[in-house]
Amino acid sequence: MRKGIAVSAAAAISAGVLSATPASAAPLRAPGPDGVTIEIATVNGSGCPAGTAAVAVSDDKEAFTVTYSDYTAQAGGSSGPTDFRKNCQISMKVHVPQGFTYAIASTDYRGFAWLEPGAGGIEKASYYFQGMPQTAAVSHSIQGEYADNWQFTDTNDVAQLVYKPCGEERNFNVNTELRVLKGTSDPAKTSFMSMDSTDGSIKTTYHFAWKKCPPW
Repeated sequence: MRKGIAVSAAAAISAGVLSATPASAAPLRAPGPDGVTIEIATVNGSGCPAGTAAVAVSDDKEAFTVTYSDYTAQAGGSSGPTDFRKNCQISMKVHVPQGFTYAIASTDYRGFAWLEPGAGGIEKASYYFQGMPQTAAVSHSIQGEYADNWQFTDTNDVAQLVYKPCGEERNFNVNTELRVLKGTSDPAKTSFMSMDSTDGSIKTTYHFAWKKCPPW
């Protein structure tokens, strides 16, 4: 059984009273409320061994970040037969003050890649709420020769945002994957693609879209 990964989240829910919304009003987009915390339920995958991933809520409650310290896929050279693909699945309990719910408006994925000429790298990700249909996975690719930082942003159209149902406890699941393909590159040379950071500067950032729930 994997041990819990490090979590750095905001303080407990403040004691402020939320103002009521007219019964006829539809849920409204709202700024991030105080008191948002994240608890890790499970973490599994070759890209996030125990103790190598951390989650933190931003000070303005508009986003949360996931930082990895051992998430690298590689191929060629002395790479093992399964090293070309790494993945990570994190299930989180996002606790928000009563009267609010959230969706994920956009996600920024960052990392570094060293790809020999003829090699290629793929970043793939999806996320969904427990018990709800999984969102379609979105993938991005890089072609070698490449030796630099990389960044991809997935943005959801406002009309297609999927909010957690108001008043229900549902874990938020994040699935990510990295693949490196040797292609026509020199098999004696190693190509790799990483989504990790030894100094904490490379993070995956999930941007919240907040909404007020109608009164019950």
